[in-house]
Amino acid sequence: MANTGTVEAKSSTAVKPNNIKRGVSLYSFQEEYFLRKMTLEEIIATTQKLDIPGIEIIGEQMVPGFPDPGNGFFEQWHGWMQQYGRTPVCHDMFLDWNTFKGRMMTEDEMVDSVVRDITFANKLGCTVIRVIHNTPLPVLERAVPSAEEHNVRLGVEIHAPHHFEEDWFKEHEDLIARLGSAYLGWIPDMGIFTRRFPRVSSERLVRNGAHRNVVDYVVQKFDNHDALDNIADEVERMGANDYDREMARQARFQIYENPRRLLEIMPRIFHIHAKFYEMLEDNTEYSIAYDEVIPVLIEGGYSGYLSSEYEGNRHIQDVHEVDSVEQVRREQEMFKRLLGH
Repeated sequence: MANTGTVEAKSSTAVKPNNIKRGVSLYSFQEEYFLRKMTLEEIIATTQKLDIPGIEIIGEQMVPGFPDPGNGFFEQWHGWMQQYGRTPVCHDMFLDWNTFKGRMMTEDEMVDSVVRDITFANKLGCTVIRVIHNTPLPVLERAVPSAEEHNVRLGVEIHAPHHFEEDWFKEHEDLIARLGSAYLGWIPDMGIFTRRFPRVSSERLVRNGAHRNVVDYVVQKFDNHDALDNIADEVERMGANDYDREMARQARFQIYENPRRLLEIMPRIFHIHAKFYEMLEDNTEYSIAYDEVIPVLIEGGYSGYLSSEYEGNRHIQDVHEVDSVEQVRREQEMFKRLLGH
């Protein structure tokens, strides 16, 4: 998909009243959790210190024994929510339909997997599930009655390279309209509003062996919102190696949509993945157009959570220690400023 044109950022000293809430995906702290620097409880305690009310979790990543951790875990979980004053909001589900027991899942097995996650989310106290984008439409349709029964809304993630003009989006919109259920809608990932190519990603590729001139060329075209349909061929003519090819691939994967497209689906947005790669010292994000997106959310009357989702760790861990806590803190400060909190 070619990048769309730029949108003028709104600037105002006064922020309109809004009911948008702040949250964080515990996925943001995956570096510290994986390296055993922080336990799940310590991460939850950190969200209290950072004044982040809403909690999102990937059960498969941070819940021992998932999907059946036992009643003791759920009692402990709710104890933590009460102790630290947090609200469980969203559970992220996956559907490993092509790696199930060495074969592809049947449709019935896929439905069972989604229903399992709905039940799990309900036990956590979450009222939203992030539905992975490759969940087949018939599976979604069959899972809606369970979602309604357990009061857990299914939000299909709009994640790059998906965009508003492709058949994938239109087919899901048709299903949502046909079913007419308040329990099927959207979770936009803010990576679809990548205004500048993530610097942490391009610099990591240079360190890995990409040619500086190739990387700079691709970054310039992306940042100018030029068409990238032929970027792979252009890179090849520049004498590409595998890291240069990866740079070209990432440039095609990243997209920049017009944030005002959100107004078309605003009533059906259940939750937002507030992805970020690099928060700067002035509490602005290097790549993603939050200064454009958040005013649109306010204009459209969005009242759900903005859930911080830090994904920069994997691009910098080869050169210095990751500080996910500081990165999340900075994004939350940006949210407070842009939301008028």
